[in-house]
Amino acid sequence: MQTAVKTWCAAITLVIGLAASPPALAQQTGGVLRASNPANPSSLSIHEEARIMTVQSVMAVFNNLVLFDPANSRNSPESIIPDLAER
Repeated sequence: MQTAVKTWCAAITLVIGLAASPPALAQQTGGVLRASNPANPSSLSIHEEARIMTVQSVMAVFNNLVLFDPANSRNSPESIIPDLAER
């Protein structure tokens, strides 16, 4: 019986604590994203290199011809928008 009371008290305390806590701050656009890369890429040619470390390091530098619309939550052929392409 005492275990059930302690469990209910803990549950109620948790619910009150979650309800009273302020909402998490949303991320803001802009700024600098810093990402570490544990390896040193052998080259910066994404056409010649197939390693993820090279592609991950260099893809933030180059634009694509097309990309998926970031406003859509699901990627589909209909959500492709031009980046460098004109149409």
